Amino acid sequence: MNIRPATILDLPPIIALERASFPTDAWSEAMMREELGSEHGHYLVLEQAGQVVGYAGLRALPGSKDADVQTIAVAESARGRGQGRALLRSLVEEADRRRVREVFLEVRADNPVAQALYASEGFTELGRRPGYYQPDDVDAIVMRLDVPAWRAARTPDPADAGACS
Repeated sequence: MNIRPATILDLPPIIALERASFPTDAWSEAMMREELGSEHGHYLVLEQAGQVVGYAGLRALPGSKDADVQTIAVAESARGRGQGRALLRSLVEEADRRRVREVFLEVRADNPVAQALYASEGFTELGRRPGYYQPDDVDAIVMRLDVPAWRAARTPDPADAGACS
């Protein structure tokens, strides 16, 4: 597994994954091209055996204390092996490097697997946006992550370094 910054050359496989992952509300090629070229975005691709099998994007304006996870998708054939978690953690690490304090995202109310992933990384539900995902009329669950708390939970305590069991 290799996670690297996305480039415009990754647009065709990203669009293919976008359409496969979000068949009723996929972003257009023009929208994704704009995202990949945005100075405020941070897009990654996940490669296996030279093939793009996942992608993720973060939007964070310079100097802002908050950021948004724009999208995460992993090919069906690559799911269930921690790939989505690796992409999510890479986005949060980038947010942390940018000194962001809060990361927000929306997740479909009918996607319990994604909800569980986000909750396991420390995201908490803030509220719902009724009928947000169209044309399916599915609610969005709005979630928030406290980035400093996330970092602290992942950083080993130096006092534990000398402990023996």
